[in-house]
Amino acid sequence: MKTSNALLFILVLLYINASTEWPTHTVCKEDNLEIYYKSCDPQQDFALSIDHCSDIATHTFNVRAAMVLGHSIEELYVKLDMIVNGKTIFTYSETLCGPGHSKLVFCGKKKGEHLYYEGPVTLGIKEIPQGDYTLSAKLTNQDHVIVACADFTVKNYLDY
Repeated sequence: MKTSNALLFILVLLYINASTEWPTHTVCKEDNLEIYYKSCDPQQDFALSIDHCSDIATHTFNVRAAMVLGHSIEELYVKLDMIVNGKTIFTYSETLCGPGHSKLVFCGKKKGEHLYYEGPVTLGIKEIPQGDYTLSAKLTNQDHVIVACADFTVKNYLDY
């Protein structure tokens, strides 16, 4: 029995190490709007959920996000790329944490600390663009190291 348990344990470890991608997670899926994400950081996945897909279009919605930090974030930068048919059509970047720029409650967190946020988020957009596209998000710190990154698949068939 001990041999079979040890063999099973070794096979599980080998399977985990052989996996090169994180699974695709569903953020929300409603009648005309679907949002999925997959972490693009091979070292770390994270959790993200929202209450209702339809709330995104109303400007402010409730979100829950959690992860364990693999890197400290004295400074934090975000870069977003909207990709349609493999071509980047829109890029946005902003400083989220830094000297004089502490827009987030977790600015200053250290490696190994748990990051958890639950509350309202406002995107500042009037509507989500229609169609199928990818939104690539990358958060980097002061050392230009990826803190978190994900590729979001958006399928929006809402007619505003």
